Amino acid sequence: MICTKLALLLALGLAAPAFAQDDVDKVNGGIAIADGDSAGKLSTVNGGIHVGANAHAKSAETVNGGISVDAGATLDSVESVNGGIKLGGNAKVGGTVNVVNGSITLAQGADVAGKTSNVNGGIRLDAAHIGGGIETVNGDITIGANSRVEGGIVVEENHSWLNFNSHKPRIVIGPHAVVQGTLKFKREVELWVSDSATIGAVEGATAQKFSGDQPPG
Repeated sequence: MICTKLALLLALGLAAPAFAQDDVDKVNGGIAIADGDSAGKLSTVNGGIHVGANAHAKSAETVNGGISVDAGATLDSVESVNGGIKLGGNAKVGGTVNVVNGSITLAQGADVAGKTSNVNGGIRLDAAHIGGGIETVNGDITIGANSRVEGGIVVEENHSWLNFNSHKPRIVIGPHAVVQGTLKFKREVELWVSDSATIGAVEGATAQKFSGDQPPG
């Protein structure tokens, strides 16, 4: 009897982490992972995803919904179609962050090891780090003070026949920010670079210097 109970307890103990890391797949509903919990792949259509503080998930993907990752949480990748992505302070993504239509915001200390990209929507870093470069088509980019980007910046041409927006992307490299790699612009942009920032080569635009916290306008 004792052996049987011990075997049962061991089985339950081994099963608990696997259960906690199960995949979650929904349609017409949101997904929430509590603070400190673990999960596998998170996927939903017509719903948002919230990953709590210091939680872990393998990935988060949604269509028609935003993704919010609280402070200290970790994921392998984050992807959204028609919804913004927000990474809290010291949140970490081991791979890529990708959005089709939506903004990307990295709070202080947030870290993305891979590429961060979108088509439409702003990209903003606040003393954050991106290791695989930034790519957009129509979005403004703000590399805030003390942020660091490796892999450069690319603003692609807009080939969409549906786009009648004449918005010129505004690219701001803030005080003491560092962008390693080429800043390549395949369409007209407004590029502002702090006089205390460090950047790589610039192709397709002329950098305008500014002092202080923000450029004019």
